[in-house]
Amino acid sequence: MSNNKTTHLTDKFLAQLHQGAKPSTQEYARELRHKTTEAEQKLWALLRNRQLKGRKFRRQHAIANYVVDFYCNESKLAIELDGSFHMDTEAREYDKSRTALLNEIGITVLRFWNEEVVNDSSKVLKRISDHLL
Repeated sequence: MSNNKTTHLTDKFLAQLHQGAKPSTQEYARELRHKTTEAEQKLWALLRNRQLKGRKFRRQHAIANYVVDFYCNESKLAIELDGSFHMDTEAREYDKSRTALLNEIGITVLRFWNEEVVNDSSKVLKRISDHLL
């Protein structure tokens, strides 16, 4: 396969993978990878390297205008971890509209509280596993 065709196919795959995310959103996702919470670190240790049902997860992944905490493209599954910030009414509304947009483009969103991941990760993994194709 020629180099131009390979580049074209790679670009096409990345466009689908990121659902048209702007470069600024992708840069923000890169920054977030360096600022992880305890819950994100714990869940990432359990998901990375295809440890759950052989599925590949990405962390702090840009999709459309958003960055999701974890994403499995094979199963079209986004996982969000929420802390106390997400209890605020405004934050809940933002999360609701964000989930609706992701659902519209065929992505299922699972939400967990940080405390759930830290204190009962096996329950969290079971729920995630149930949604993997």
